[in-house]
Amino acid sequence: MNASLSPSEARARFRAGSQVPTAGFAAGWTQANLLVLPREHAYDFLLFAQRNPRSCPVLDVTDTGRTSARLFAGDLRTDLPAYRVYRDGELVEQRSEVVELWRDDLVAFLLGCSFTFEAALLEAGVPVRHLERGSNVPMYRTNRECRPAGALSGPLVVSMRPVPADQVATAVRVTSRYPAVHGAPVHVGSPEQLGIDDLAAPDFGEPVEVREGEVPVFWACGVTPQAAVMRSRPSFAIGHAPGHMAVTDARDGEFLVP
Repeated sequence: MNASLSPSEARARFRAGSQVPTAGFAAGWTQANLLVLPREHAYDFLLFAQRNPRSCPVLDVTDTGRTSARLFAGDLRTDLPAYRVYRDGELVEQRSEVVELWRDDLVAFLLGCSFTFEAALLEAGVPVRHLERGSNVPMYRTNRECRPAGALSGPLVVSMRPVPADQVATAVRVTSRYPAVHGAPVHVGSPEQLGIDDLAAPDFGEPVEVREGEVPVFWACGVTPQAAVMRSRPSFAIGHAPGHMAVTDARDGEFLVP
């Protein structure tokens, strides 16, 4: 089963060409969003992340040109299931590796991912619909603007999980203990207040059903940096394909606070 894989086993599977969403992979091991930028944009992004910690919680940053990180002993160029490549803010391709695109001036950022707290939600009895379906989590651009930094600006992106109304407080309590991986929800109910017109048409990922008696609950999402890339149009950037994360060598429990 995918959940029983170690981080190195999961990364080997992705390196061999498996391009699947990583929700449910390597249970107990932290997953991370990836953003790679030229060094000339790295400080602006660090400042952007510092000003927008709910959506851009930085877990690790590489030295310039490095292809591994303290929390990721694999190869950042090959060991995620899928990558997105941007030139001047335009998504130009999605691919399974980026070896020939890697440059000596690139800096890679690993950012917290809400997949980290999903096991804790399940343990608390809160259902996680996309795990039930074996699909990707739905993600949406919102009408909330992030605080800009230098040349970077963009909208908040959120992930959504339907939660039974009587379990919303539990979901908030459980996820608030993981501030380094997005923490508590940023919004509950009323998607139109976030500028989301149709939950069945996410901007990223796949739609999931919101059943009678359930409430859509929204968490800040690590695709926010890619939305900033699309808005701000740096010359070059690489990100993970939404939902196709970096499986790190850190344990989920390292990011749990009392």
